[in-house]
Amino acid sequence: MIKEVTGDILLSETEAIVHSVAPMDHFDSGLALSIRKLYPSLYKDFRHYCKLHHPKAGSVWRWEGLGENATHVKIYNLMAQEEAVGHNSHPGPATLSNVRHALKDLAKKVKKDKISSIALPRVATGVGGLDWADVQPLINEYLGELDIPVIVYSTYTADVKADEGLLTEV
Repeated sequence: MIKEVTGDILLSETEAIVHSVAPMDHFDSGLALSIRKLYPSLYKDFRHYCKLHHPKAGSVWRWEGLGENATHVKIYNLMAQEEAVGHNSHPGPATLSNVRHALKDLAKKVKKDKISSIALPRVATGVGGLDWADVQPLINEYLGELDIPVIVYSTYTADVKADEGLLTEV
């Protein structure tokens, strides 16, 4: 089930959050910057992972850690953009091919990890530069078959909790 909502993805009650980056990304803009500020250890771990494994665009890396109030956090990092060419240059653009491969890998990992729900923004459409009309069908194709809630944050509204329609434990 895919549901589009308006709100702040960082307030999501899904089991995991998904966002798009580039291999060796600096997490210096958009949602990645917000994630870096909230979870500095994710950024440190990501850079270490990239230096050791040299991931390619089109792959996915999962991070788990503790968030605010010692809550357990799971974040899937989709490598939708091309890696930066020079030392101080910015990552390259996202490509539909990278998004397709990353979403296919994400669907496999979500099933394998037995994730109960995920939230993602309009991946690869901000800094990545892709058009949502081209990315949305790929999300439907690869994540629509998951038997879990897939919450797409189609419009960002800071500090607003979206109605995800998820049941929460009391």
